[in-house]
Amino acid sequence: MRLFTDASWRLPSVVDMETAAVNASRLTKRYGELTAVDAISLMVRQGEVYGILGPNGAGKTTFLRMLFGLIRPDAGRLEVFGRSWERDGTATLDGVAGFIESPKFYPYLSGRANLELLARLDGGVPVGRIEQVLQTVDLVGRDGDKVSGYSFGMRQRLGVAAALLRDPQLLVLDEPANGLDPAGIRDMRALVKRLAASGLTVLLSSHDMAEVEEICDGVTIMRRGTVVYHGTIAALREQAPQPAHRLTTSDDGAALREGARRQPLAVTRHDDGGIAVRGPEEHLDAYVAALVARGIAIRSLTLEETPLETLFFMLTETSPDAFPHALAASA
Repeated sequence: MRLFTDASWRLPSVVDMETAAVNASRLTKRYGELTAVDAISLMVRQGEVYGILGPNGAGKTTFLRMLFGLIRPDAGRLEVFGRSWERDGTATLDGVAGFIESPKFYPYLSGRANLELLARLDGGVPVGRIEQVLQTVDLVGRDGDKVSGYSFGMRQRLGVAAALLRDPQLLVLDEPANGLDPAGIRDMRALVKRLAASGLTVLLSSHDMAEVEEICDGVTIMRRGTVVYHGTIAALREQAPQPAHRLTTSDDGAALREGARRQPLAVTRHDDGGIAVRGPEEHLDAYVAALVARGIAIRSLTLEETPLETLFFMLTETSPDAFPHALAASA
């Protein structure tokens, strides 16, 4: 892991608001015969929260490493606020901060002492900035504790604080909620939402559709180094299949026969027992009411997958050629 605190960082004097925060065109990275990133294109607009989503091995972290200049692409173009590594060198990272994988700190120092050390190394950080970023990430009161005593979620938030020391315009986070418990996930999502509300552009990678759906404006979904969707969350929702529920009753046979008459619901036997029901929720409500009216008791009704989770699995676990409808918004 590298925490990006390049001492040469300076805030650009002028940034055209029409310039994309990140603009990649047919970006490619190969390792021998393995193509880790295969001619992907995406654009992150200033002021939005953008997600790069995909399972492990999809190429998300490889893309972020190219963005930070840790590795160089074999083909294609990558610009950050209109700058590129080939033309502008380290100035490409002006106004950019973040971390890849998990941030690392000196465990025997306190959270505040780690930030003070980074601020001295970086240079030019205002005196009050440390207190400000500690408040932003909700670590005030624990900043004097040694990092060795921090939970994983606290260390992740300290990593965000370290990146915010530079008052960046673009914050890049690699799987920020990975490995967190439910409380830590809630805190991290709330933090990203607060940062976005302040006008900061956030680019994050994730393998969790629910995380991206909750906090992102747009998303690129990757599968084996390629892009299978690029567009807004709203457009993706429009193409998602109907939600899937699992129903168990006192008489599943009678419930299946009733379901066969309940178009447009798709009512079938569930592989793990009970009944699988897919379709609009208002029709599901009417179906359940009809079962109760016939004296069939409802023992359980659970949502198995949200529509976007279903579409995510379809796109990343099956050949994207099988789902041309899901790719329409990426064109």
